[in-house]
Amino acid sequence: MNYEIKPATLSDVADIKKIEDECFSTPWSENSIEEALKNPCSHFYLAKVNGETAGYIGIQIFSGEGYFTNVATLPEFRKQGIAKALIERTLENEMEFLTLEVRKSNIPAISLYKKLGFEEVGIRPKFYREPNEDAVLMTKFLKDID
Repeated sequence: MNYEIKPATLSDVADIKKIEDECFSTPWSENSIEEALKNPCSHFYLAKVNGETAGYIGIQIFSGEGYFTNVATLPEFRKQGIAKALIERTLENEMEFLTLEVRKSNIPAISLYKKLGFEEVGIRPKFYREPNEDAVLMTKFLKDID
């Protein structure tokens, strides 16, 4: 499958919202997406397949520390390397580590993160709602931290 990874802009809010609504039980509002895109610490990327937005990822970087905000791929585009490509694109940013939370039951995502070098570093009890579930906290260290 051919896809293009590109930085997201404010003109992509509706596409990101569509993915949010389809992929998450508590999706971000258009306003929240817009505000995140305006934040200079935020970095959002889209995966485009034949001009259609198939997935997106957002991270925030503060003082060299990276944190995922969300990563999602529309169901019809899953298992085709898009999420992996999006994550790899975020790793091009300058940071010492990148951390994320993932639902404990999301075994495919946890497996992908482990393949990309993320390590399980903790549990956030009852982090998710609808349904309530623990989050696995995972981190990829990109530089030696003294």
